[in-house]
Amino acid sequence: MIQLLGIAGSLAKTFLEGKVEKEKAKAEVMKTAAQHDSKWELIMAESTKGSWKDEAVTIVVLVPVIMCFIPGTEELVKSGFDRLNELPDWYQYLLYLVCSAALGIKGLDRLLRK
Repeated sequence: MIQLLGIAGSLAKTFLEGKVEKEKAKAEVMKTAAQHDSKWELIMAESTKGSWKDEAVTIVVLVPVIMCFIPGTEELVKSGFDRLNELPDWYQYLLYLVCSAALGIKGLDRLLRK
């Protein structure tokens, strides 16, 4: 009987050690992924230092907002958004991706799912 308890204890210990090792490996993978993400973001920030791309996208996004306050251009803005709404879904998603890439927005897929 004591031998059975010893075997059961040994099996439980081996099982728990395996789980601990597995969790350590998962944590290491997540740590490495986070380090690579931050390195990639740093590289991208350095490479776009002199770029006007994000400023251009910001201006294009803000123009309709500004036009809403200029008398006589409100209907033009409304008509433009109505036309944009008629675009195929794939093209609308492409616009989302281009803007998010230009502005460096991560996790856009999570934002669109809400």
